[in-house]
Amino acid sequence: MDLAKKIHDRTAKVGVIGIGYVGLPLSIEIARAGFTTVGIDVDQSKVAAVRKGKSFIGDVKDADIVEVSKKFTATTDFRVLASCDIVNICVPTPFTASKDPDVTYIEDAGRQVAKYFKPGQLVVLRSTTYPETTEKVLQPILDAPGRKVGRDYYLSFVPERIDPGNHRFNTKTTPVVVGGVTKTCTDLSVDFYSRFVERVVRVSSPRAAEMSKLLENIFRSVNIALVNEMAMMCDRMGNIDIWEVINAASSKPFGYMPFYPGPGIGGHCILIDPYYLAWKAREYDFHSNFIELAAETNESMPFYVADRVTEVLGINGVAVSKAKLLILGAAFKGNVEDTRHSPAMKVMELVQHKVKSIAYHDPWVSEIHINGGRSKSVPMTEKALKSADCVVILTDHKCFDYNFIFKHSRLILDARNAIKRRGSKKLYTLGNHPVKK
Repeated sequence: MDLAKKIHDRTAKVGVIGIGYVGLPLSIEIARAGFTTVGIDVDQSKVAAVRKGKSFIGDVKDADIVEVSKKFTATTDFRVLASCDIVNICVPTPFTASKDPDVTYIEDAGRQVAKYFKPGQLVVLRSTTYPETTEKVLQPILDAPGRKVGRDYYLSFVPERIDPGNHRFNTKTTPVVVGGVTKTCTDLSVDFYSRFVERVVRVSSPRAAEMSKLLENIFRSVNIALVNEMAMMCDRMGNIDIWEVINAASSKPFGYMPFYPGPGIGGHCILIDPYYLAWKAREYDFHSNFIELAAETNESMPFYVADRVTEVLGINGVAVSKAKLLILGAAFKGNVEDTRHSPAMKVMELVQHKVKSIAYHDPWVSEIHINGGRSKSVPMTEKALKSADCVVILTDHKCFDYNFIFKHSRLILDARNAIKRRGSKKLYTLGNHPVKK
């Protein structure tokens, strides 16, 4: 039976390498569509959790795993790939200390697929990466034993579009972009993904699909950097409220979309992607100055916020070295448990040695590691708020009671404009109050 018929009959067995923020939701949707699915991960704790019907990420509930338990299981044994008709690779793509791409996980996954190769297999790379990774990094590994793409196996790139904490757009409802090495590669991938995703967008090549994902994320990076710089400018000028400016500009019904300043960007993609593209561009003697400058601006924001903390303390007569801070939020954005590249964590690292003490509260993140030490989330009580010299809001979780926070705090630096009040001498935001001259 050929692969197209197996996809049509939903008898194709599907493997998903990497069952984290991308791979676990993907596995569940594939299984819901009726395909027998196996998740493969080197993390034994994740595999054990799936087998027990337990989730380890906020966007997937225990009930979701239990629902598909007859079609979905997990293992650490890569030998199961030999029985898979379709393999999705959902592994991390971090960068090095020098901000160069690190595609080691893709290479390792590719070697496992090549080792346990099944003739006629469809391999789909989902990991966000630079253009030509699919064809110049992954394909040579799969071709190595003399196999040929489009004849012995099929290869496509389908960029992940996970937005942690977004309940409106998920794996099923978010359109996917598909670019295959050959037309047959694309056709099979489109056919497969159409079984469980509401809309599939076909492009001419893996390179186009890879670049489309980078464009999406770099668009956000550049616009966030712009508004962050505007916020710093308003702080310097001292008499313009950036939040009022953004609200006013948002009244224009065309040619504008609002972005908002904050303590920086985090998560896996938006922070990293500009550096992936800039690195690849240099291979072609092209310097993406604009993109890199935006990334640098965003990376500078935790330092700016850390300086604002000390300035706000000073303006209000609090000795920085004797100050007690209560940080609200450790996750990289609201309503998620993800702390990867979290600007909140960076701000805490920067101010910890300057002040007397730091405590944090985050209902999504029970424990963090800062500057080699471990901290646990403390309850957000009236006493905790009142005893802090300054409360710093770094993550705008919806579950926070902002009226309660405002009422019981002596001094607040709201880096997310979550409280949305004006006229209070104890409340500071970014792009609203002047820095100390």
